[in-house]
Amino acid sequence: MTRLLALLLALLSVTAPARAADDISAVSRSVVRVVTVAMVDGEVVGFGHGSGIAISPTRIVTNAHVVESAARYPDNVALGVVPSEGQKSYAAKLIAIDTKRDLALIEITEGRVPAAAIYSGPFEAGGDVVALGYPGNVDLATARSAADYITPRTPVRSEGNLSNPQALDGVAMLVHTAKISRGNSGGPLVDQCGRIVGINSAITRADDGDSSFAFAIANRELTRFLTDANQPFSSIGTPCLSLADADARDRAALDADARAKAEANAAKDEAAALDRELRETRANEEALASRENRIALAGVLFVIGALAAGAALMFHGQKNVRNAKIAGAAGGVLILGAAILFATRPDAHADLPSDPKVADSTAGPPALATGNLLCTIRPDRSRITVSETPDVPVTIGKDGCINGRTQYAQGSDGRWQRILVPNEDATVTIASIDGAGTDYRVDRYLLDAETMAKAREVRAGVEVKGCTVSADQLAGLATQQDAIRAVLPPTPNERLVYSCQKLAAGAAVSPAP
Repeated sequence: MTRLLALLLALLSVTAPARAADDISAVSRSVVRVVTVAMVDGEVVGFGHGSGIAISPTRIVTNAHVVESAARYPDNVALGVVPSEGQKSYAAKLIAIDTKRDLALIEITEGRVPAAAIYSGPFEAGGDVVALGYPGNVDLATARSAADYITPRTPVRSEGNLSNPQALDGVAMLVHTAKISRGNSGGPLVDQCGRIVGINSAITRADDGDSSFAFAIANRELTRFLTDANQPFSSIGTPCLSLADADARDRAALDADARAKAEANAAKDEAAALDRELRETRANEEALASRENRIALAGVLFVIGALAAGAALMFHGQKNVRNAKIAGAAGGVLILGAAILFATRPDAHADLPSDPKVADSTAGPPALATGNLLCTIRPDRSRITVSETPDVPVTIGKDGCINGRTQYAQGSDGRWQRILVPNEDATVTIASIDGAGTDYRVDRYLLDAETMAKAREVRAGVEVKGCTVSADQLAGLATQQDAIRAVLPPTPNERLVYSCQKLAAGAAVSPAP
């Protein structure tokens, strides 16, 4: 049964070759077209559109001037949102608007869109940026009917560099060279990791051949606007690294940890050697003193025994048989005792018990450790793009049962892992932990709709809810996870690496979801 399941899952995985992970493609899932439709007496009298970016699954940020007509004439202007993926567009309503900052927050009344993260760290001039949205000149060249404006499609991307920050009417703006046009208004300006650094708002005129520049509302203005609107959002402050750079930093951190551990072990071994040397010196001194005392006592007993033997001879000469026997017996016993003491004298060098042997390095991977852990993010070993990174409590139970409800399976690399494929969010997560329970990792893949559908199809082959000790179910889970990996891109969009410490017995733990 397990072999048949493996074959089926393998066939499913072959039908959809893995695509390369692309952070810009990932954040493109969060970009939408924002549409306004003006109606009078049931007839359409006006149509406008811009771009937007989801900062929650149901809420979109755009420019105030894109939805200004809907704010001014709420009874006559309808708002709509067209996602970049799927088959449907959605009605929307205005939640908040700030005309000074030229920002607005709208909410879709049904459906969900993957949310993007805002970059809150420093961004230097010359940094690479990408503008995403729906430029009107591209629409004019490609649209064949009004329906094309409300049909989901991938946003247009254009690359450039950040020139410098500017203040425009008291609002912090970013000047950049990524090409945009009318229709890009409200769309995001992102870094190479797909984090929002600004919201595109305006362009300079390019008369007489002058180069055009674009203006984006700076991320700090965006976060203030969202805070004023009581809208939660994801904010990431870590610099953008490629996965190759993150892996190099991970290896460097591991090497540094290994060196520190080796140095600590060397210092520990040196201290242990010194302690053993001192104990050996002390033990040898005590052994030598015991030996000398034993020899001296034997000598004393021998001398007394010899004197007793001499007295026995003297008593014998005096015909005092009784005293001669007593003296002779006492002398014999003393001389025999002296001989025994001398023969059993201790060695001058003491034998200390040997140190415990180091565990055999050729043994197989250790069984998964059990207990309560608290895992803390290692930024120097991670690539953080979209997730916040609080400490993660992990409770490891028997046979790979994590937090009392999620079954992990051991992979070919010895790590215990679980691949999570949700029904709604377009993100596949691989959570894994090493056998010693010291290294916890979370890899996240931000997938397009087609790849996500294929991952869900493969996941449906095996249903393991809760924890299990069934060998067949564990084998099926491991096979399923290998098949899911086959449809994923070669590298994740995000990798979080945590170092875990075991908590004291009885410490309270609130397991992470």
